[in-house]
Amino acid sequence: MTSEVTQEAKPGGESPTTVVIAFLANLLVAVAKTTVAVLTGSASMLAESTHSWADTGNQILLFIADRRSRRGPDDTHPLGYGREAYVWSMIAAFGLFTAGAVLSVWNGVTKLFEGGEEASYLWAYVVLAIAFSLEGVSFIQAFRQTRSEARDLDREVLEHALATSDPTLRAVFAEDAAALIGLVIAAAGISLHQLTGNAIYDAVGSILVGLLLGVVAAVLINQNRRFLTGQESDTRSRDAALARIKQMPEVSRVAYLRLEFVGPRRVLLVASVDLAGEEAESRVAYTLRDLEGQLEENPHVVEAVLTLATPDEASL
Repeated sequence: MTSEVTQEAKPGGESPTTVVIAFLANLLVAVAKTTVAVLTGSASMLAESTHSWADTGNQILLFIADRRSRRGPDDTHPLGYGREAYVWSMIAAFGLFTAGAVLSVWNGVTKLFEGGEEASYLWAYVVLAIAFSLEGVSFIQAFRQTRSEARDLDREVLEHALATSDPTLRAVFAEDAAALIGLVIAAAGISLHQLTGNAIYDAVGSILVGLLLGVVAAVLINQNRRFLTGQESDTRSRDAALARIKQMPEVSRVAYLRLEFVGPRRVLLVASVDLAGEEAESRVAYTLRDLEGQLEENPHVVEAVLTLATPDEASL
């Protein structure tokens, strides 16, 4: 059975190309949106520019998360630095919430009580169209990688985006999807403002963009929190690991098994087993160490710890 832990993929996961493409796209879009927001005074466009600047900063944090989490074990971190990915990704999610969601909602609420001035929105539409194209390229890159992994794990694309242990992939996928939806909302707000002459639609567009970013940020924060506090692997991964241990000729039964993520696609495996036969006590420790070594041959198992099960423990 294929699982996120047993699939033959390079540990560390998220392709740096995805993050770089997202960063460049967000940077270009942020500059263009900010320029047009200043020229038109559009609340929706200002919210979108805030969104893009937040995303641009987040891509830097996600790049740091990816790089730092790839460092191997050392004396101070015997299980490696994989959990740093969740720390930096959570910081990025908080940034999206404060710099994106809160400011966009505040901007929209403020504009509700101000009189809107007529302005030419031609450049706003041009920038929104260009932004949609650039964000679309970035999203397609993230979607393809997510779909490829989801197919290998027999998951739906959205299911994998939420469940994957790779926080950078989840963040890029979610933020790019939110960016495309936000652009549609901004375009609708600007169009209704232009058609009716009522600036309230533009302000509401800004508020809706902010609420959208708030929801995305909350989801990302919650997922990172779960992995930081000891997220256990999914059922597929656990079943695959259990089957692997049971296949070992030296093992007669398994009484306990826990797989805990210690980084993107990296787990700590702890199990309690009963050994086959009647080995001499002096050989038991060597047998357990040998079995641990075999399990650690999987590049996604950072460390395996096996202990002996007591006779009264039920088998899995």
